[in-house]
Amino acid sequence: MSTTATNQKLKFSSYEILVILILTLTQFTVVLDFVVISPLGDQLMKSMNLSTTQFGLSVSAYAFSAGFSGLLTAGFADRFDRKKLLLFFYIGFVLGTLFCGLSHTYHMLLAARIFTGLFGGVIGSISMAIASDLFPLEKRGRVFGFLQMGFGASQILGIPLSLYIANIWGWQSPFLMIVGLSIFVWLFIVFKLKPVTEHLEQKSEQNAIGHLLQTLTLRKYRIGFLATAFLSLGNFMMMPWGSAYVINNLKITAEELPFIYMASGVCTLTIMPIVGKLSDRFDKFHLFTVASMILIVVITIYANLGPVSFWTVLIMNLGLQVGFMSRMVPSIALTTALPQKRDRGAFMGVNSSLQQITGGIAAAMGGMIVVQNDKLSPLEHYDTLVYVVVLLSVISVFLLRRVSKIVKNND
Repeated sequence: MSTTATNQKLKFSSYEILVILILTLTQFTVVLDFVVISPLGDQLMKSMNLSTTQFGLSVSAYAFSAGFSGLLTAGFADRFDRKKLLLFFYIGFVLGTLFCGLSHTYHMLLAARIFTGLFGGVIGSISMAIASDLFPLEKRGRVFGFLQMGFGASQILGIPLSLYIANIWGWQSPFLMIVGLSIFVWLFIVFKLKPVTEHLEQKSEQNAIGHLLQTLTLRKYRIGFLATAFLSLGNFMMMPWGSAYVINNLKITAEELPFIYMASGVCTLTIMPIVGKLSDRFDKFHLFTVASMILIVVITIYANLGPVSFWTVLIMNLGLQVGFMSRMVPSIALTTALPQKRDRGAFMGVNSSLQQITGGIAAAMGGMIVVQNDKLSPLEHYDTLVYVVVLLSVISVFLLRRVSKIVKNND
């Protein structure tokens, strides 16, 4: 095939661009709802007088319920139009986020986060299944690069705005803002996304439970699940303590905090398309390995800092973003290449559930490792937390190497 024909094949059609936009907006709202609790962490702990363990549970409650919901729906995921499935879970997510915005006690917030997780945690796997159905592997790195830009956009636009309005109207107000935006996105899906039903042509004689059990028992799928679990443990263990660490240990002010998140978001938006292109051009496992090594170096330095300047914290956080985000695109692209089309919804459901459950375990473990004696004291044992993340990152490299070999053998 000529170079011109190859380039033409790799170009996105106008509808493909629209699909990427829809899925990116969906990811933006769901990600913002999940990650906004981290920058609000210092404010939440102080306003509700929460311990680090209680705050860790408020983060992990969403993840555990999301994982449970994903397992329940995984067997059914390949039996419906993926558009209808997305619309159903997205409206549940909107209602759950509304409940979060109306909460005024810790137990109400905990219940609201559980409800939101039951619906919001499944949306990511549905979006990934839609993207995997509609885009071939040679385009998928760029597609997932764009989808991961939802993380960057949430940090540039969502988190700074959330922190600003939280300082004026209270920590509940960011959740109400997300509800308003999500209603618009839901309508966008209704009117612009076409039905996604090609997978329904591959009939299966198994019932939903049998389909789920088969997905769980295939060896090559289990290796992918294991890689996802260890990757999620490393990613989620540090995340909930971001704002508390920079404010109480590195002595960044609450007014400077939004700029840290905004700069990290700009970094994510900048590097994600680049990483996506590199992921399609070079070996995905090699790219993941390089990103993991960068991350290990940066987080080890970061964990051993004392009170430093705003610019030092900013540069270190940019390094963290490069490391964490650059691992996500090649790892997602590789794991989505494991399942056959008829198993893709179930595989993505189980994979997403494991991601959420292990993320919840990581947040809860972090709450037990990290200690804060009072509201204004530094976090203790943060370096221990980071050394655990380093070990998990090394294990992830070896597991993704096995995934990469399986994908190459399948080709």
